[in-house]
Amino acid sequence: MQIQIVSVGKVKEKYLKLGIAEFEKRLRPYCKLTMDEVSDEQAPEQLSNKELYQVKQKEGERLLNKIKLNQYVIALDIQGDNWSSEQLASEMEKLSIHGRSQISFVIGGSNGLSDDVLNRADQKLSFSKMTFPHQLMKLILMEQVYRAFKIQKNEPYHK
Repeated sequence: MQIQIVSVGKVKEKYLKLGIAEFEKRLRPYCKLTMDEVSDEQAPEQLSNKELYQVKQKEGERLLNKIKLNQYVIALDIQGDNWSSEQLASEMEKLSIHGRSQISFVIGGSNGLSDDVLNRADQKLSFSKMTFPHQLMKLILMEQVYRAFKIQKNEPYHK
């Protein structure tokens, strides 16, 4: 299985980098993992609706340029479906069985994802109604993908 994580912004915090590196290592036996980061659009704290739209559009274009046509796209979106860890494992396994073994998870920036990215998504997934920093979300996502593979293989980790 090929897993791609496409996200806006660079991870700067050392503790997040360490956690991400750990799950990159843990995922190696289960999948080919690639991570693509696109730059976030510089914008003032307070944005008008038009400015917000433009920021999301520019970031969205960068994200879409990293996604291949044949990839199954799962966009992380607060309005998406809420899955359990077991359901994520099951959905990933179904995709693999049906020849959709190239999955791209997309994480937006602090302003969210553009409509174009959400329209490209095959699935919208919400981890919570709470808001998380997008850099932390990358670590959480990687842990859940790792957990999904462990569940699929009936290996100890998930309790």
